[in-house]
Amino acid sequence: MLDWLNPVKGFGVTFHTMFKKVPTVEYPEVQRPTAPRFHGRHQLNRWADGLEKCIGCELCAWACPADAIYVEAGDNTEDARYSPGERYGRVYQINYLRCILCGLCVEACPTRALTMTNEYELADDSRQSLIWTKEQLLAPLREEMEQPPHPMRLGETEQDYYATGRGEHGTQDRPENTGAVR
Repeated sequence: MLDWLNPVKGFGVTFHTMFKKVPTVEYPEVQRPTAPRFHGRHQLNRWADGLEKCIGCELCAWACPADAIYVEAGDNTEDARYSPGERYGRVYQINYLRCILCGLCVEACPTRALTMTNEYELADDSRQSLIWTKEQLLAPLREEMEQPPHPMRLGETEQDYYATGRGEHGTQDRPENTGAVR
């Protein structure tokens, strides 16, 4: 019986929001923090000794629905070792003109070599500068790391790397040390 009030109720919502203050963010001087699980720029991670985690398997490129990732693998030798496996990512490119930042490449990576950071400022005025190369994507070296190529320092085999490198930068304890049951 009060159906004629429905349009007035709708205008009430509009009238109520007309007098609210609009929040203004002074971007880029003041940047709002992103959510902890925000999908931003990609990063290629390293082991604790500086070797690259990427083994050149190309699973990230296969999983990418936008075909934005290009990987070429190279073979490791005893004289030139870039990763603990047989191969490494010799050429690694992400085309941010195509990338939709979905994170499927991160899920496909078997060694957790590829992760996404919270960095979201990817805009540029040049198409060429939006194709990021391996050098731009690699995590920076820390004090205790050594620039590859060099021999493996965390063990004799790649299984040693995977057993000790489950945590951040290879520091997580093994289950037998922590009392955890798997």
